[in-house]
Parts: sequence; structure tokens; C-alpha cells
Amino acid sequence: MKKFDKLLIGIAFSPNLKSNIFEAVRLANMFDAELVGVHVGTKSDQKKTALNTLLSEADALKKPFKTIWKEGNPVNVILETTISEKIDILILGAIQKENLFKYYVGSIARKITRKAACSVLLLIKPSISRVACKHIVVNGLQEEKTEETIKTAFQISNFLQCNKITIVEEVSQAELHVKVSDDKTLRKANIAKERLSTREDQRIKHILETINNKNITVKTQSIFGKRGYSIGHYAKVKRADLLIMNAPNKLGFFDRIFPHDIEYILSELPTDVLIVK
Repeated sequence: MKKFDKLLIGIAFSPNLKSNIFEAVRLANMFDAELVGVHVGTKSDQKKTALNTLLSEADALKKPFKTIWKEGNPVNVILETTISEKIDILILGAIQKENLFKYYVGSIARKITRKAACSVLLLIKPSISRVACKHIVVNGLQEEKTEETIKTAFQISNFLQCNKITIVEEVSQAELHVKVSDDKTLRKANIAKERLSTREDQRIKHILETINNKNITVKTQSIFGKRGYSIGHYAKVKRADLLIMNAPNKLGFFDRIFPHDIEYILSELPTDVLIVK
């Protein structure tokens, strides 16, 4: 079982601050975790009062709230805080760079998810009132990290009382080894797709045998296309409430030039996204 003892929320004094705080407080209580808030920028009595007012309006926290005020580069400060506070999940909503009327959700999310030592939850639709999580989509990639990510998805679904999970197996078109040019090659391609889908389903079935999922409806879905883009599109079309993905491997020079699978997700978040470390 993955530990979620400590959550960190990035505090930006933006229009979404209230809903971000309310969501973070609810999650901390569901996980029975401690909630820490970090504000990158100047500390003032006005900000302290505004934050305390919001916390008093939210649900009562089971464990005391800790606030960290620090000036500096937003990415560096947040990454340093995740390490110094031994954070399990970093919650990011809209992040505002101090004194600028611009929100750095995409660019900061990219930099942080590349380097964060903990899991990252990206909120695109925080709500003051709780919106029930009804459908979680999780990647079923053939990677070393996938089994742990799928197990985490079931753990999260229990915390959120969500009873539907879809495991999406993204398969590259290159694996088909068939170029479609007529009816005959189309039939060959369809047969190859069926075989690959069966292979992927068997692989996921072995993982599911190790998980207790009595109260959760589980579906597997093979998708052929670009990794990252395909699952993001699927989550958006199916109106999933949460997409759970493996954290990217350490990215090299070429990954920064050519889109990596997680980059497709971060460029246009299809829903709330949890990146599991």
C-alpha cells in the first residue's frame, strides 16, 4: 500500500484559491493525512488573514494545517518543499507568479512533474462543494511502474468512494507491422489488433489477480495510437473524473524537443490528473 501521510498544496492568491483549498482539505481528511500549504511570494498580514478565513470556512481538518511562506522561483521552492516536508502528494491548481497577472499552470506543471520526488495531483476543476468521483481512468502501459500505478488507482478509488475504473492499454500503431492498403491488409491489421488486445488484456488480468477489487467495476480498453495523446483523449471523451498516469522516466535532451507521452497530457489537461511517483 502506498503511503499518503502528507499532502502539499501550492497556494496562489488567485480566483481559484478557495476551491483549491476546499478540495485539498477534503482530500487530506479522506486520506487521514496532514495538509501543508506553500505560498511562493511575500508574506503579509492581509494574505495570512485571507488564508485563515478560507480555512475556517472549509471542513475542519483532522490534523493541523501548516503554512510555509517563501520567496523565490516557484518551481524551485515547491520542489524543495516537497523534499524538506517529505510530501507524498503535491496538489497543484492555478499557480500565479508573484506580481504578474499570469497563471503558470502548464509550464510549471511540466517542470515539476519532470523533477518532483513525490506524486503530483493537477486540479483543473476544483470545486467548493464536493463533486463525487465516479470514473477513474488509469494507464495500463507495459512498463515497470504500471503495476504500482494500477494498485494506487484502486487505493485512491477507495479513498474517493469511486466504484468504476477503466485501465487503458495504449498500443503503438508500429506494433501492428501491417500497412493498410486494401481489404486484405485491413483484415490482417484487424486480426493483429485483436491479438495485441488479447495480449494486453492477459497482462492486466495478471496484475488484477493481486488486487482486492470487490466493490469496483473494472474495464480494460486497448487503444491504438500515440501514447499519452490517446489516453488523454479517451479520458476526455468518457468524461472521466480523474486520470492516473505513471510518472515520466528521467527525461533526456531529445525528450525536451520531441513530445513525451506525459507532455500530451500536460499541454491540455483532459480532467484532473494524478501522476504517480
